[in-house]
Amino acid sequence: MSGALLRYRAIAYVVGVVLILLVVVGMPLKYIWDEPAVVETIGPAHGFLYMVYLVAVFDLARRTRWGLRRMLLVMLAGTIPFVSFYAERVVTRWAREPATVTV
Repeated sequence: MSGALLRYRAIAYVVGVVLILLVVVGMPLKYIWDEPAVVETIGPAHGFLYMVYLVAVFDLARRTRWGLRRMLLVMLAGTIPFVSFYAERVVTRWAREPATVTV
């Protein structure tokens, strides 16, 4: 499970950085200064990386036996700037908690 967590943490950080670049740099350049080059470059890269992020979240959720709601919330965290960094910290704590067995 530590490999799945490491993969998730790495891709969450990368997706977060690329999304911030897209929103903070690319969007103003495109809509204020009519320069779409950054959005045309970073946009598809973010889309591909987000798909990798979804796979990493699914893999981690499967290994840690999270419910569907938790998995979907973590997946959505990659769509809001800066939230993926917070979610990465929370998910790391969740994944490192000892598993509780319900009888």
